[in-house]
Amino acid sequence: MARRSDHSREEIKEMALNAAQEILDREGAKKLSARRVASEIGYTVGTLYLVFKNQLEMVLHINALTLDEMNEWLAERSASCDSPRDCLVNLAEAYIDYAIKKQERWNLLFDTVAEGEERLPDWYEERLGRLFGQVEQVLAPLKSGHDEIEVQRAARVLWASVHGICTLKLRHRLVLAGGQSTEEMAQMLIDNFLAGFGQ
Repeated sequence: MARRSDHSREEIKEMALNAAQEILDREGAKKLSARRVASEIGYTVGTLYLVFKNQLEMVLHINALTLDEMNEWLAERSASCDSPRDCLVNLAEAYIDYAIKKQERWNLLFDTVAEGEERLPDWYEERLGRLFGQVEQVLAPLKSGHDEIEVQRAARVLWASVHGICTLKLRHRLVLAGGQSTEEMAQMLIDNFLAGFGQ
């Protein structure tokens, strides 16, 4: 194993993020701390804070990796579809599936709160934009009278609704009517949304 002095700042950052993801997947967000990550990679917390401004910044970098993974996950599962409706259904089902299979990463993504009025960094917002971009890409050919801003807003409204269904399922707060599944709820949401969006 390399001595501490053999690691560059970028290497320490990569080691820290890998260790943080392992802790998150294995033990959950409650066990994730700068002290724990530093211990896992054999460095002090002080050294870790030379790489990350604070624990929030470290978590944002972990979440950025989750967003990258989620974007790939959604893109792979929605690559082949016959219609915009099918593409949106595939995206919604892939999103719900990711949240179920990677629940700790998904939870951390939405439990992280920026301090005060602090804006999210541009590199982080760019990753969020890619997620919405997949929905925008599907809606764009259907816009008929909607400009680009309206398409962007529509993508965010639709995805916020899919996210709501997903959150209620994961928190066990969803009372399903007549045996309707979460996926069927998402399909119903998309069908009704598309009916209104196309007018």
